Amino acid sequence: MTPGSPRGDDGGMSAQQPDGDPARDIGAPRAVITDGLPSQLPDTDPDETQEWIDSLDAVVGHAGRERARYLMLRLLERSREQQVGVPSLRSTDYINTIPPAREPWFPGDEHAERRIRAYIRWNAAIMVHRAQRPGIGVGGHISSYASSASLYEVGFNHFFRGKDHPGGGDQIWFQGHASPGIYARAFLEGRLSEQQLDGFRQEVSHPGGGLSSYPHPRLMPDFWEFPSVSMGLGGMNAIYQARFNRYLHARGIKDTSDQHVWAFLGDGEMDEPESLGTIGLAAREELDNLTFVVNCNLQRLDGPVRGNGKVIQELESFFRGAGWNVIKVIWGREWDPLLAGDRDGALVNLMNQTPDGDYQTYKAEDGAFVREHFFGRDPRTRRLVESMSDKEIWNLSRGGHDYRKVYAAFKAAQEHKGQPTVILAKTIKGWTLGSHFEGRNSTHQMKKLTAEDLALFRDRLYLDIPDSALDKTLPPYYRPDPDSDEMQYMLERRRALGGAVPRRRAEFKTLKAPDDKALDVLRRGSGKQEVATTMAFVRLLKELLKDAELGPRFVPIIPDEARTFGLDSLFSSHKIYNPAGQRYTSVDRELMLAYKESEQGVILHEGINEAGSTASFTAVGTSYATHGEPMIPIYIFYSMFGFQRTGDSIWAAADQMTRGFLLGATAGRTTLNGEGLQHEDGHSLLLAATNPAVVSYDPAFSYEVAHITRDALVRMYGEDPGAPLGGSRSPDVMYYLTVYNEPFHQPAEPEGLDVQGLLAGMYRYAEGPQVEGPKTQLLASGVAVPWALRAQELLAQDWGVSADVWSVTSWTELRRQAEEVTRHNLLHHEDEPGTPYVTQRLQETVGPVVAVSDWMRAVPDLIAPYVPGGLASLGTDGFGLSDTRPALRRHFSVDAESIVVRALASLADEGQVDRARVREAVEKYQVRDVQAAPAEERSDPSPAT
Repeated sequence: MTPGSPRGDDGGMSAQQPDGDPARDIGAPRAVITDGLPSQLPDTDPDETQEWIDSLDAVVGHAGRERARYLMLRLLERSREQQVGVPSLRSTDYINTIPPAREPWFPGDEHAERRIRAYIRWNAAIMVHRAQRPGIGVGGHISSYASSASLYEVGFNHFFRGKDHPGGGDQIWFQGHASPGIYARAFLEGRLSEQQLDGFRQEVSHPGGGLSSYPHPRLMPDFWEFPSVSMGLGGMNAIYQARFNRYLHARGIKDTSDQHVWAFLGDGEMDEPESLGTIGLAAREELDNLTFVVNCNLQRLDGPVRGNGKVIQELESFFRGAGWNVIKVIWGREWDPLLAGDRDGALVNLMNQTPDGDYQTYKAEDGAFVREHFFGRDPRTRRLVESMSDKEIWNLSRGGHDYRKVYAAFKAAQEHKGQPTVILAKTIKGWTLGSHFEGRNSTHQMKKLTAEDLALFRDRLYLDIPDSALDKTLPPYYRPDPDSDEMQYMLERRRALGGAVPRRRAEFKTLKAPDDKALDVLRRGSGKQEVATTMAFVRLLKELLKDAELGPRFVPIIPDEARTFGLDSLFSSHKIYNPAGQRYTSVDRELMLAYKESEQGVILHEGINEAGSTASFTAVGTSYATHGEPMIPIYIFYSMFGFQRTGDSIWAAADQMTRGFLLGATAGRTTLNGEGLQHEDGHSLLLAATNPAVVSYDPAFSYEVAHITRDALVRMYGEDPGAPLGGSRSPDVMYYLTVYNEPFHQPAEPEGLDVQGLLAGMYRYAEGPQVEGPKTQLLASGVAVPWALRAQELLAQDWGVSADVWSVTSWTELRRQAEEVTRHNLLHHEDEPGTPYVTQRLQETVGPVVAVSDWMRAVPDLIAPYVPGGLASLGTDGFGLSDTRPALRRHFSVDAESIVVRALASLADEGQVDRARVREAVEKYQVRDVQAAPAEERSDPSPAT
């Protein structure tokens, strides 16, 4: 028997009601929790309780279940109004949340707005169609916008506030595949020309430049504000944008109280884990400045979303359970009389039972099919439509296409307080495009309209376009007279709401460079104390936070590892942002580094959540554009879980032109030595190199961290003097610094430091000792520089070889500069050929070049094509392992002794030493034996004088 099932006193099953449902014995033990209701509470008035139960039984017995159900729902609704605290239902009937009696008065000119929608629908489809002309054929999507046009137009005409609005304007994530409709509206508003529309998806070849396929701010920096076509990221980023708006307000940096965040998403897109994975944060922090609009056209890219189920009901349960306000917009106004006449609930019952696969099929058929296969399934519902023609049945619309239903939902969402809102709007994919498109599984892949489709589409939209103009390849765009009532109405509505949308602005007052004094804490070295570069950066950050101008602009972002990275020292001084403050008594309150939360906290502590941390990084790092307030995100994380776990989000951040610092802490394959396979990072620098907006550095010493940080701040937020090797450079970049958890004595900044080389990617840190013998060059980065310095000693001491040690601060920047020079040389043969910087520096040296790092060999190999005479690299290829650092470095052949062997082998290859010396070194150091690896031994990293 199922635990908790009601039983009679004799141990048998309890009696049943006449309809077959078990009737609960009043004396039987009750479950502790029943559907969220705390039934363990004592009954203070059993007689009154029994009266209520008897009343319910009486209603069921005399009026039936439907009447009893209605009364219970009304009681639940009333209990919420009275703030009784009864949990809400996880899902409600498959009908509109807002009943007709509660719909607000519609303030607009519905006729004018219907005509505007028709113009935009036509131009959106024609733009994609024309992009398939011979010789172009670049693709595009017609059907997504066709399904969501009403959703967007309600927003454009009544809700979306532009940048010139006194409150600062809204932030809107447009569904990526709907971009043609947004371009089509901009065309009507005079923001885009026919020439530009004909450049859709032709950004390089089209004269005067074209339009990006999807919302890409980097490609159209004055138009799009947020990238949204990497499905799943838009909703998550919108949540963290709304949260960051509250953060700015709480810290007194900007009044964001009148700004709203809108995210337009698809129901198929909600399959992505990121789409639902962070909705709890929005409810927990009561982000009523946020609205999701989910376009539920019941189709993914290939077919139905929930063919056997109901995606709207499923999403309602998810969002209600997470604490969101849910508004369903399912049926258009034509259904209202039918629902009002549904006295016994037969129609609602039918709506509840019909799966999405059938709803999709209905809109691919006709009215007679709907009459038979939907209404005909119950004699009561068949009678409801007896007086209706097949055409009238066919014209029963879905709520997402009904302007007044959508307006009511948007208005309710904007006015709702204390919760974020999700609007679940039911639509038809490909609506108005004709029977070849509407509701078809293949509609997402369809790019062109036939001659028949064009004529029917024109007629359905009542457009004044003659048959003679309907060229099957280049049908015309449609733009009414600028003085027409519709055009004037459209422009007036945008003026009233604060200007055109979407629009991006990047106007802010540049920040001054940090004082040299702030850098001194790192430039003078660590003295007798051993310090890892992670801690060195934290020391620098603490100094920068004291700066009167720069300090308030820094926003540390931490995914629950502050103590690992040494950032717990900021808990007391800068506190963790929490809109509710700290309502509990902290267990570590007596400690100096106690965990402290505050409404005005500076730190964004995201928990075990790299995806949310990256979304926060993006929101903070684009504040210079979204708010005109430059903020400096410092996102520090386990280097393994940055580009590997959230690489797509970092690409989106690049598209949005995010600026800030990504810190890959505990970097390297062997430094986080006890963690094993998945936690040991030997490849994030390689992944970072694939992102053109990421500037990567692998600093070895604290003073290098200081110079790189200062240069990054000047480049991204200040008056940039230019690239270290000359020329201009974009400020729209992110800096990725790999920092380590292995401490050693940090040297003071050398006199006459080659700062230009440091920033360009490499400089000679220590010249080899004067010995009679061959020369070699050792290139090392990050934590490998001390290994190279130890190898320098061994080469001179044991083999009479002089080795120069170079600190390579950025393999990636060296590679990129070399590629730029090579490309320029290829395309400009009339100019004097340039020489890559890495080639310049090494062609002046003597001896073979050996490169080593705590990364896989592909990282130093980035510069191999540009090294005169070639490059021999050592690296940590393969999976990570748990062991001591010496054992791991011996295993991967990157320790000092292995570097010596590799250098001797390179010299032997050039005939400068006998190959027997290589074998001798192998035996002397026992480099094939992990057990023979010496205990950790570090040379003084200060360069020899």
